[in-house]
Amino acid sequence: MAEYQLYCFAQSGNAYRAALMLNLIGADWEPIWIDFFGAMTQRTPEFRTDVNEMGEMPVLVHGKRKLSQSGVILTYLAKRTGKFKPKDEDEELEVLRWIIFDNQKVNGFLGPFRFLKNFAKPAGDPAVLAFLKGRIDGNLAIVNKRLTGRRYLIGDRPTIADVSMAGYLYYPAEEFGFDIANDHPAVGAWLGRIKTLPGWKHPYELMPGYPLAKG
Repeated sequence: MAEYQLYCFAQSGNAYRAALMLNLIGADWEPIWIDFFGAMTQRTPEFRTDVNEMGEMPVLVHGKRKLSQSGVILTYLAKRTGKFKPKDEDEELEVLRWIIFDNQKVNGFLGPFRFLKNFAKPAGDPAVLAFLKGRIDGNLAIVNKRLTGRRYLIGDRPTIADVSMAGYLYYPAEEFGFDIANDHPAVGAWLGRIKTLPGWKHPYELMPGYPLAKG
């Protein structure tokens, strides 16, 4: 058995944050696939009792620990390994600021938008999608400005803030209906830099469950 196990599925940008971090730090880990769209394992009483009472992914298992929420998982792995961690208290606060902004404003809108557009049956209301798209554009513009003239969100080296922000941004443009890298050039250049880090893989390569079974 691997040192770490990660409950995940390929379509989850939240799970991708944790999976990507595990790969970037060179951890001995293995995925545990959750059938989110079919059996909806995450909603079963057994999952909520034995794995995560919140009924969400990702969940990281390390020994007797079971950790959920991607920001917690990233923080745990950074502290444990010393990789991608903030260098001091000021940087730690700045990293936390961008993780919260990402979770609430960037991937926090991209995730629901992509789900409603691609996976929901019936598809999302066009008015709702238009509202979410407007918020996405505005918030990505903030990130684009931040990355203009910077290599990474906090400075010249990547931190868990960058791993968090990458959550949904590598999924195919056709799943969103717009090209994030093209519309926000500084974000696109930053995504290119993240891709050069040893251990980077696309979410559909890194986690099980792609492609979805048709039915």
